[in-house]
Amino acid sequence: MERDWILIEQHKFTLDQIKQSQAVPADYKGCPCGHMDNKESKKSTYTLTNVVPQNSSLNDGQWKVYERKTMIEMTKGCTTTYVVTGAVPGENYISNKRVNVPSHIWSAACCLVGTEPRKAWGAIAENDKNKVEELSLGELEKRLTDLYKGEVTLFNNTCPQK
Repeated sequence: MERDWILIEQHKFTLDQIKQSQAVPADYKGCPCGHMDNKESKKSTYTLTNVVPQNSSLNDGQWKVYERKTMIEMTKGCTTTYVVTGAVPGENYISNKRVNVPSHIWSAACCLVGTEPRKAWGAIAENDKNKVEELSLGELEKRLTDLYKGEVTLFNNTCPQK
């Protein structure tokens, strides 16, 4: 994804033309990016596939607890931890209906010790509630299968389901 100013200056697109096919930084004003340590790093996360509007009470509340405390505790003893995070599209939009507000935010993790998958877990939260439900990877996949209305398999079935 090119930055909007590069498309405008180097490729002579207008901002309105850019908005027809992709989000622009203004669309993400107020979106969480707290895990990044500087302005450039924060901007780099603003792509359609990497940032979603998250309810501020959830982002500053229980999701932050999950990311900063629970994840740290769960990854102790892991040589490598793979994490996949996603969002379930919701019924509401922001930025003149250009950005969907997800109904749920979720995350799954798989812990390897050496090269062997040893444990896995998941978390899911309704975006309008300040509550995170921790569950097994298998339980998360079942929940996501229902929410997405199609089979969901994470980590290619290589991590423990229970």
